[in-house]
Amino acid sequence: MARAHAFPRFEKIWASLDKLYLYCGYLAALSMVGIFAVTMLQIVSRYLGLGLRGATDYAGYFMAASAFLAFAHTLNRGAHIRIELFMSMLGRRRIWAEYLSFALSTLVAIWFSYHCWAMVYWSYVLGDVSQGLDATPIWIPQLSMAFGMSLLAVAVADHGLRLIATGEHGIQASPDAV
Repeated sequence: MARAHAFPRFEKIWASLDKLYLYCGYLAALSMVGIFAVTMLQIVSRYLGLGLRGATDYAGYFMAASAFLAFAHTLNRGAHIRIELFMSMLGRRRIWAEYLSFALSTLVAIWFSYHCWAMVYWSYVLGDVSQGLDATPIWIPQLSMAFGMSLLAVAVADHGLRLIATGEHGIQASPDAV
């Protein structure tokens, strides 16, 4: 990051955003623990002859939360699929390809985020409930999806702006991601 120290205020914002991505990664991990807990409760309740209404639905809600809340953290850690081989072949035109990819990714993430929030809104307005036995208002589990998608849009825009400001996107490349 050659020019990073020219933006001390942005460095504080970027550090705060990195913490937010990390905490959402923790929430995603906690959601995975929720999947495990619901599954174990369902196994025990079947063994005891009790019915656990909506357990499958709640496991699904936790699964969606674990995926969507992890998007920004995964991007920040460099674990999203990147076409590194193609990018390295571009040589000095690589920077322009990175600008373009961050711009398009930001637009797509914002578009998806908008539609996720529209889905939450309409589920709330229409009083939509899950089709399972639990009859949960469906907008509640949809919130994690909309928030996670919005945070991904922020993360992509954040790293694109870091690239413009410093010449580096700030994504910590994972040694496993090639």
